[in-house]
Amino acid sequence: MKSNINIEVQLDEDKMPETIEWNAPGGGVDDMQKSKALLLSLWDGDEKSALRIDLWTKKMMVDEMNDFFYQTLYGLSDTYLRATRNEELAKDLKQFAKDFLKKASDALEKEEQG
Repeated sequence: MKSNINIEVQLDEDKMPETIEWNAPGGGVDDMQKSKALLLSLWDGDEKSALRIDLWTKKMMVDEMNDFFYQTLYGLSDTYLRATRNEELAKDLKQFAKDFLKKASDALEKEEQG
């Protein structure tokens, strides 16, 4: 059995992402869904290295990027816990995510005031 996750990126004249859309028909997401950002990591077991695709559109605001990274880091802690059962490191990652969001939010607020 195979399942596909489809990602379509439309580029502007400068080859920057203008729109990002995705669907996963085998997972119950039949219609294309809009997204402002995408972080995709793949593990190459032969090379023992991570491959990444990081894309975001011009419409992605800094406060949204801060929330996106917070939610991604926080969610990765749950994934890490399920994969390793290392509760201490998963807890540390969650705390790091919370600290990251606080610092990112403070920096954005300071920038907006300055």
